[in-house]
Amino acid sequence: MAVSTVKVTAKKIEAKKKRVKYTKRIVIFLFLFLLALFFVLMVIYKGGNFTVTLDPNFSLKSGIVLYDNLENKTPRNKLYAKELEFMDNISVNWLPSNLNEEADGAHNGDNYIAYTFYVGNEGERTIHYWYQINILDVIKNVDEAIRVMVYQNGQRTIYAKKNSMTNEKEENTTPFYSDEIAVLQQRKEFHPGDIDKYTIVIYLEGDDPDCVDAIIGGEIKLNMKITEEHVDNEKEGR
Repeated sequence: MAVSTVKVTAKKIEAKKKRVKYTKRIVIFLFLFLLALFFVLMVIYKGGNFTVTLDPNFSLKSGIVLYDNLENKTPRNKLYAKELEFMDNISVNWLPSNLNEEADGAHNGDNYIAYTFYVGNEGERTIHYWYQINILDVIKNVDEAIRVMVYQNGQRTIYAKKNSMTNEKEENTTPFYSDEIAVLQQRKEFHPGDIDKYTIVIYLEGDDPDCVDAIIGGEIKLNMKITEEHVDNEKEGR
């Protein structure tokens, strides 16, 4: 009986060792997974609420440059708008009338993001380019009431998601291109020496029927991308 008892105890110890080893592996895996997730989220949110990126290959090939100061044309492939910690809903009528002339770079105001930058053609040929504003992340459906105002060389267009109840476009707005892309436009005949000026304004429209208490605490992250061509993922079968 004593020998039998020893054998049973040894089996229990071995089983316990296996459980501990298995548990350690799970803990290490979860730690590595959470660490990877942390770095992914850090990259996603590093740029704040709004960023502008220029395809480096397109820039190298065409001579297109991106900068946010007309007096200091330091070219960059990525621009970062200054984020807001809190944004309350407002009316488009409350926005300053001189947003497009106010300043270069970031010039946020109460409850809106405003960013002015430039695209220049320092190449030797006339080209076309696409610009699209992507909706990278949305929390609590805040995109239902967001407005993306784009000044392109002084011409203003306000983009918004269609009304969630009627599926009709909101008053005095151009509908978002899709759920993932707010704006998609092509700039044609961009000649050598030309400079395009953009001012992007982002705010919550209080008169939007979808601007309800349920979106309080929501967040949105947008990116404007400038590329040589647009690939329609739906047509590509994705």
